[in-house]
Amino acid sequence: MKACMVAYSLYEMDTRVKMYAEALAGQGVEVDVFSLKQPGQPDTGDLNGVRIHRIQTRVHNEKSPFTYLVKLLLFLFRSSFILTKNSMGKRYDVIHVHSVPDFEVFASLIPRIMGSKVILDIHDIVPEFYASKFNKGRDSLVFKTLVLLEKLSIAFSNHVIIANHIWRETLLSRSVKPEKCTVVMNYPDTSIFRKYPRTRVDGKFVMIYPGSLNWHQGLDVAINAFAKIAEKFPEAEFHIYGEGAEKKALLDLVQGLSMSDRILFLGMKPTNEIAIIMANADLGVVPKRAVSFGNEAFSTKIPEFMAVGVPVLASSTMIDRYYFNDSQILFFRSEDVDDLASKMGTLINDSQLRSRLVECGDAFVRDNNWDVKKEEYFDLIRSL
Repeated sequence: MKACMVAYSLYEMDTRVKMYAEALAGQGVEVDVFSLKQPGQPDTGDLNGVRIHRIQTRVHNEKSPFTYLVKLLLFLFRSSFILTKNSMGKRYDVIHVHSVPDFEVFASLIPRIMGSKVILDIHDIVPEFYASKFNKGRDSLVFKTLVLLEKLSIAFSNHVIIANHIWRETLLSRSVKPEKCTVVMNYPDTSIFRKYPRTRVDGKFVMIYPGSLNWHQGLDVAINAFAKIAEKFPEAEFHIYGEGAEKKALLDLVQGLSMSDRILFLGMKPTNEIAIIMANADLGVVPKRAVSFGNEAFSTKIPEFMAVGVPVLASSTMIDRYYFNDSQILFFRSEDVDDLASKMGTLINDSQLRSRLVECGDAFVRDNNWDVKKEEYFDLIRSL
C-alpha cells in the first residue's frame, strides 16, 4: 500500500500529521509527506520510516490576507504538480490532505480521477479561522466564500476528518453528512509525549507555552499576568516556544515591561525536542481567548502537558470545558490578566495542587492517547 500526506505546515513541528504518517509507516505502508520547510532545510529527508518532500519555504509573517492567499495558492500548484507526477508511476492508494486550507484537497484532482481515495483532514475550521486571523465578520463576502469552498472541498473528498466534536456539529449543520465525517482529536502520541527523567536542577519555577504566536492564543494576556507576579516570585520564568504573526508585538510588549530577562522567546523546536522541554517545565500555560477562534479550537498542548506529567493552567474556553473539568486543569477567566496572575501565584505556592492536577491529567491521557485511538484511523483507511 502507498499513501501520502499533504500539509501546509512544517512536518517536524506538526504533531498531528506526524502521528498519522508514522502510524501508517509502522503498519508497513509506504508513506510520502509533502510539506513546508524552514530556510536551510534540505528538500527531502527520511524520518521514522516516512519520506519527507519539502516543497516550499515558509516564514510565519503573513500580515495581510493577500500575502497569506498567495502562499497557499503557490503551495497548491506545487503540490498538485508533484502529486500528479508521482501518480503517473505508481498511484497512491490514499491521499490524506491536511487543512488549512480546505481547497488544498484539489491538489489531488488527477490522482483521484485515477483511483486514489482522498481524505480531507480539517485541523482548524477555515471560515472561522480566517475570520479570527484577519478580523473578518461572518457576514463578510470572504467568510461566505470560504463556507462555499468548504462545501466544495468536502464534496470532492471521499471522507472528512474533523479535529473535535463541536466543529463536527458545525460541519454537519452546513457542509457534510454524518456518515462522511469522523472525529479524530489531537491525541498525544505517548511514544513522544511521556514522562522523561527531569534534567533541570536550576531551582527556577519555569512556566512554558509551546505553539503558534497568534492573537487568538492570548500570549499578551499571559505576558501581562506574569509581569504582575514577577517581583513576588523571583525564581519564576516564562518560556515561549513558537513562531507567528504576533511575535514582534509580543517582543515589544516584553521589552516595554522590562521583562526580557524573565520572559524568553526560544523559537520553534521539533516535536521530539519540545516534548523533553515540556517535561522539564513546572507549569504549562494555555491562555487562549474565548472571544476568538480559540474558543472552539481544541488545544493539543493540554493533553501533551498531561502526558509528560506537567500541570496545566488554561483559559476557560468552550472547547476545553467540553473535554476537561476542574480536577484536571486549573482554569482562569479568559483575558482576565488579574485572574491569570492570581492563578499563576497559586500554582507556584501550592505543590499539592500541582500534584493533584498531574494525577488527574495522567488518568485522562491513559484513555485518550494516540496509541489507544489510532485503530479508529486504521479502520477508516481500510473502509476506503
